Amino acid sequence: MTKHKIFTMSFSSVYPHYVTKAERKGRTKSEVDEIICWLTGYTEEELQNQIEHTVDFETFFAEAPKLNPSRTLITGVICGIRVEDIEEPLMQEIRYLDKLIDELAKGKKMEKILRNK
Repeated sequence: MTKHKIFTMSFSSVYPHYVTKAERKGRTKSEVDEIICWLTGYTEEELQNQIEHTVDFETFFAEAPKLNPSRTLITGVICGIRVEDIEEPLMQEIRYLDKLIDELAKGKKMEKILRNK
């Protein structure tokens, strides 16, 4: 899948996969939503609105009320690439989210996931 296809995929088509991945490991939809809201600044209501309107990833991140400045503390490898080295800004935002969901599924504590030292 090319980068451009990822950008035009609807966020709502991927969101259930985030929830399923978390739930398979004993985590909750609520925790997934908390992570997404932390990263983007969306409220729960705004997040649900974005999901219902099937916006693509580009729109989802472009309309984010306030991307969390602490997201730059997210480091590590996702899909074989270090997230901190990704040069395409939108791809980096998508991979930040992927990395946070991976951390949730791996059992990391929420305060660590949300970079609350």
